Amino acid sequence: MAARHRSRKRALQVLFEWDMRGEPIDRAIAHYYDSLYSEESEKKPKPDKFMEELARGTVAQAIEIDKKIEAKSEHWRLERMPVVDRNILRLAIFELGQQAVPAPVIIDEALELARRFSGDESLAFINGVLDAVHRQAAAAGSAGE
Repeated sequence: MAARHRSRKRALQVLFEWDMRGEPIDRAIAHYYDSLYSEESEKKPKPDKFMEELARGTVAQAIEIDKKIEAKSEHWRLERMPVVDRNILRLAIFELGQQAVPAPVIIDEALELARRFSGDESLAFINGVLDAVHRQAAAAGSAGE
């Protein structure tokens, strides 16, 4: 598994815990690291800087990201969405905003996370929301040039 894909998967797991427990993101990250090793493992896991950047950045921008999700998800209130789907969208929209990775790669990664952690019915929904958010951002970017 590629390192960035693994980091995205980890970030999703951290965001899921943050969302469900309502705890600070740093506590969710620490709890995730604690869960990576057991009594059998003597070594503490190495920090995953990319995962931490994704998780903290997503949470820092959650209010703005949630507004984008709500604007592009017709007939779906954020709190009614499955927790996994909501956090896949948050994570991908945060990363789209960073513009460090091409949008098709980010969307494909989000869909891969949905295949693994959500149901098949979520794929079209997640793809549609991310595509709409990306198209709006691209249109705004080209209008500003």
